[in-house]
Amino acid sequence: MTTKVLEGTHAISWAVQRSRAAVIAAYPITPSSGVVELLAEMCADGRLDARFVAVESEHSALATCAGASQTGMRAFTATSSHGLLYMHEMLHWCVGARLPIVLANVNRAVGSPWNIFADQNDSLSQRDTGWLQYYCEDNQEVLDTIIQAYKVAERVLLPAMVCLDAFFLSHTSEPVSIPEPHEVDAYLPPFAPDYFLSPDEPHAFGGLSAADGYMELRARIDAAMRHAEQVAEEADEEFGRLFGRRHPLVETYKTDDADIVLVASGTVAGTAREVIDARRARGERVGLVKIHLFRPFPFTPIRRAVSGAKKIAIIDRNVSFGHGGIMASELRSAMCAHPLAPPIFSFIAGLGGRDITPQTIDDVVAHTIQQEQPEADTLWVGLKE
Repeated sequence: MTTKVLEGTHAISWAVQRSRAAVIAAYPITPSSGVVELLAEMCADGRLDARFVAVESEHSALATCAGASQTGMRAFTATSSHGLLYMHEMLHWCVGARLPIVLANVNRAVGSPWNIFADQNDSLSQRDTGWLQYYCEDNQEVLDTIIQAYKVAERVLLPAMVCLDAFFLSHTSEPVSIPEPHEVDAYLPPFAPDYFLSPDEPHAFGGLSAADGYMELRARIDAAMRHAEQVAEEADEEFGRLFGRRHPLVETYKTDDADIVLVASGTVAGTAREVIDARRARGERVGLVKIHLFRPFPFTPIRRAVSGAKKIAIIDRNVSFGHGGIMASELRSAMCAHPLAPPIFSFIAGLGGRDITPQTIDDVVAHTIQQEQPEADTLWVGLKE
């Protein structure tokens, strides 16, 4: 195990190198550019034996990964914001073709107006494409999740997206432990699909499917996505045994006796722990649930994690206009059949990189404690008007 001080983008690069990706498709976009820049250096100096393909657009980047994956190669790309949106057609195609590509998305707000800072609308707007989606709290979790994502994707034959907050992680340096190559090799065997394109044994994939076959293919994708939750749990357990670190799909913090449970994802979770510790020191029973895996949505672990709460407060760094916080709507869906579901307070904060400070989170907790029921379906935090 080697420890380096790495920014989030370079934690991704080292994870891809250790995962022995064979094809890297690169179209840099702020704030993900550092990912492919370091991978380019690794390919040039021999630290990574991979084909580095500089393409003309993000659409082409994912198309390149699709072609590589269809030939049995482990493929990777990285993007952000409008780059991910430009890939939208290919996101669907990769799922339908059952290609276990891993994509790192540095969560960045979507224009207009232009904004290069953090929120989650870019990736969450792609939640129905069929990609696995992970959200990371720190740079160690970023590195470990990339490796785990390949493990899961290649077992269920679906692509995976690993998401991290722009600048809060992508450009912030932290100590990160990097497993040695032989250790990752023991965890992540070479990609060996049963079917792949080869001139020695010609196949055709993705041709026209009539109405008598298309729906069954979609049902198989849905079944694979649902199975991915179990596979992801098993992959994390094995990772923990080998490397001594785990990243639960749904992580809890001081929830055993909590009256108020705060739900968050990404870097907000780390800040929330500080607020919870301060509240606990005053004798208030507050806990945290962190959503690490968003797709497939882990219904059972979420229900279990919040089952004892009297109130739930969820902070979304995203918005579905006219509906509210996206993760809040997922949580409400998970709890709708619960016979004793507690009130769910849905807060939106931190869009476009606005800081979610300890005071912001403390205000959310205070509001939830003071109100018996949410006074609106969606509560915006920190607006200046």
